[in-house]
Amino acid sequence: MHKQTIVVKLGTSVLTGGKTRLDRAHMIELVRQCARLRKEGYRIVLVSSGAIAAGREHLQMQGKPLTISQKQMLAAVGQSQLIRVWESLFALYDLHVGQLLLTRADLEDRERYLNARDALHAVLDYGIIPIINENDAVATSEIKVGDNDNLSARVAMLVDADQLLLLTDQPGLFTADPRRYPDAQLIREVKVIDDTLRRLAGGSVSGLGTGGMYTKLQSADLARRAGIAVTIAAGRAEQVIERVVKGEVVGTRFPGLITPLEHRKQWILVGPPPQGDLQLDQGACSAVIERGSSLLPKGIVSVSGQFSRGSVVNLYNPDGDLIARGISRYKADDLRSIQGHHSEQIQNLLGYAYGPVAVHRDDLVVTQLATDGDIWK
Repeated sequence: MHKQTIVVKLGTSVLTGGKTRLDRAHMIELVRQCARLRKEGYRIVLVSSGAIAAGREHLQMQGKPLTISQKQMLAAVGQSQLIRVWESLFALYDLHVGQLLLTRADLEDRERYLNARDALHAVLDYGIIPIINENDAVATSEIKVGDNDNLSARVAMLVDADQLLLLTDQPGLFTADPRRYPDAQLIREVKVIDDTLRRLAGGSVSGLGTGGMYTKLQSADLARRAGIAVTIAAGRAEQVIERVVKGEVVGTRFPGLITPLEHRKQWILVGPPPQGDLQLDQGACSAVIERGSSLLPKGIVSVSGQFSRGSVVNLYNPDGDLIARGISRYKADDLRSIQGHHSEQIQNLLGYAYGPVAVHRDDLVVTQLATDGDIWK
């Protein structure tokens, strides 16, 4: 019986110390912590930024503004350099690493999602340290996850992680921007992520990475819904990985919600982007949220978008607030034909039926806790 599975996300600023090259002295300290935990039986997964920084260093392209194609070129060059560094450092502790490069497409397609999940579990079962990054060399805006914060949450769900550590250049989440307000206080624990908390989160200030504190909140909210405890902490704090894993209060902690989502529902949450929107009446909203019911055609007020049967759709209440996401049993035009009608009328209206529900409760995830919907779009 193995101990916990830990996913550690390392931002570019952590790996470079704010400079334009990899800080190998600090990377070996991170490796040392992971090696000690691995020896104790913990399963460790790294989500490592830094490919473009490694490419800049290798090609000596310091300080120049970059086009998209240049960034992709640097990612292609730098990814091999980055993995080589990790490989050499972990080898000092007789540990092997395995590289996995992912894009949104790998997480949207159900079969590819399961294949990635199986591959990660196989790597971990062999005692290998997976090192994961987004495939920036080929990813365009349409297929990018967007940043390694959100990628790390999806990876944590893929491997059934117990904890997710988001290591950054900040000690955690503060009551105000500590760079502007010296009396700002570190928030030790967050149980509810709301609009007030999101307003406290600023953007990336180092200029080296793509994710700010806001994306870390998105990542934390996503992971904790799957029952995963999340910690945002300074990546250069002494023995930070070991201290967090052993239960010490470091940085800002987000406890996992008590009931983790089933694997299929996790995929609905992190997989394909929604292809359409359904607006519901108040009765249907109450049934979905309070009673955990399926969505019936009778409760649908309007259908937006063109999508096929089996597509993921967003569900909204009469005020336009996102309340759930699910897989539609009918295509968009069919739903328009049967919206507002009782289920027993489906056969007569369409000439066929795929069952009495528009979205079955087994294919539906309530997201009402996300008050502004940003995390789900």
